[in-house]
Amino acid sequence: MDWHTHGVFNQFPELTGYDPLGTDPALGEALARTGAQWARPWLGGYARQLGSAETYALAEQANRHGPALHAFDTRGRRIDAVEFHPSWHALMALYRAQGLVGLPFEETRTGRWAAWAAGFYLHGQVEQGTLCPATMTQASIPLLQREPALWEQLRGKLYSRAYDPRDVPAQDKASVWLGMGMTEKQGGSDVRANTTVATPTGAGGRGGEYLLRGHKWFFSAPTSDAHLVVARTGEDGQSSSNLACFYVPRWRPDGSRNAVAVQRLKDKVGNRSNASSEVEFQDAWGLLMGEEGRGIPTIIEMATYTRLNCVAGSTAMLRQATVQALHYARQRHAFGKQLSEQPLMRAVLADLALESEAALALLMRLAEAFEKDQESNASLAQRAWKRVMTPAAKFWVCKRAVELTGEAMEVFGGNGYVEGGVMARLFREAPVNSIWEGSGNVMCLDVLRALSREPEAAQALLADLLPAAQGEPRIAAALRELQALLAAPPAELEGLGRLLAQRLVLVAQACLLRAQAPACVADAFIATRLEGGGAGRVAGAIDTRGLDVGAILARAFAG
Repeated sequence: MDWHTHGVFNQFPELTGYDPLGTDPALGEALARTGAQWARPWLGGYARQLGSAETYALAEQANRHGPALHAFDTRGRRIDAVEFHPSWHALMALYRAQGLVGLPFEETRTGRWAAWAAGFYLHGQVEQGTLCPATMTQASIPLLQREPALWEQLRGKLYSRAYDPRDVPAQDKASVWLGMGMTEKQGGSDVRANTTVATPTGAGGRGGEYLLRGHKWFFSAPTSDAHLVVARTGEDGQSSSNLACFYVPRWRPDGSRNAVAVQRLKDKVGNRSNASSEVEFQDAWGLLMGEEGRGIPTIIEMATYTRLNCVAGSTAMLRQATVQALHYARQRHAFGKQLSEQPLMRAVLADLALESEAALALLMRLAEAFEKDQESNASLAQRAWKRVMTPAAKFWVCKRAVELTGEAMEVFGGNGYVEGGVMARLFREAPVNSIWEGSGNVMCLDVLRALSREPEAAQALLADLLPAAQGEPRIAAALRELQALLAAPPAELEGLGRLLAQRLVLVAQACLLRAQAPACVADAFIATRLEGGGAGRVAGAIDTRGLDVGAILARAFAG
């Protein structure tokens, strides 16, 4: 008997096989606006490769077949080898081949940071775990540049476009990856509570050799060729004044394996393609970077770069969630109409589109500030964008990605809530950027600290935003409210940290969109984010009357 009980119709797979740059007008405009048009041909080729069905398949495989730890060889010798699926190596090689790791530091052309941000953003739409080693490696470069001996050894290997996955001493490799080791179980983001101890083997001091003994609760990418590690020196176990930063390689200079014992790999909610671990330093060999007592400022500088990457990664997830939801809603029919034509669904999709474009505008403005900050004559406003807006953006954009990946999953209904698809991976991946490199409260406290150390930075930032308020009373009112909030006593401001960071980001995004985006996008963002306390509502709970929803959706995904 021929059974036909479940013919498949009105079902559509998640989007693959498309051009994520060619279908993203806002990104193309941002590249032209920031002077990064020279990177467009190369980024176009990279984007098409990323958007292929084959690359999406690699992403799915890398996350389904996560890394496995092999602590010992067959004869009981400690090897701490981590086995990755071939798809991981293929994705790592793809990213490395673009030269993105060292691009902002190796390149001298205007727009280099914007070009990097675009490449990171494109890759992050397809796979996020492979961006963790890339993030930490890139963030280590400005620190290593101040250590001449180390920089001489590593420069070519950091800038290399060749992917070298071998577990051998760094001097024998074509390229290297670096990780970081800050977090300990008793302290978390409170690095000052670290107890790992570093003891000099000789005179010590900058560039001197030390032996590290202690434990790290999260040690990202344990197979990296080296890690930058925070540890204590001296006898005082309570003061943060003896914290220092150390370069701890996977192999000692004599070719023996360093005494960094991987205890286990973390079984994470998301970011499953990437290996995170707990490790024990059993008198591990390391070199002091900078001066003793400067460990916190050194590692915070590194974190400034990694936090920008978190913003880029979450912006990528917001973009992918929006694109997937739009693509699906334009095909699926329910209650006799196409989903994307249903008024309530259009409100949700428009809200996703506004959030995605606002996040991208902020990311590219931060990239511009990082580039300007490399110049000796960087203005106070540019420094404020980098020092104040980066943690604020990490707080807000990463939080929004957590919420809106769930909202986009809901567009797919039950089909979105099954493993193996893009939506489930996005949903599980989203929280990592909000937690890693400082959770939401830590980011808000960093905003307050940056403002207290350089009060004039806040005024420079507001002055930089002011032109966008001309002729737009809603932005002008929001700027006045922000100014009043900044004037609150410090004792009150700490409890208002989340409110301040949220308002700061929303006003900045509104100003950027008014200056850069089509009126349909800017006006809708201002109406839904700055009026009537709209920032606290659920996605899609917006008044679409008076908004050009059709134009917003057409721009959001030109596919």
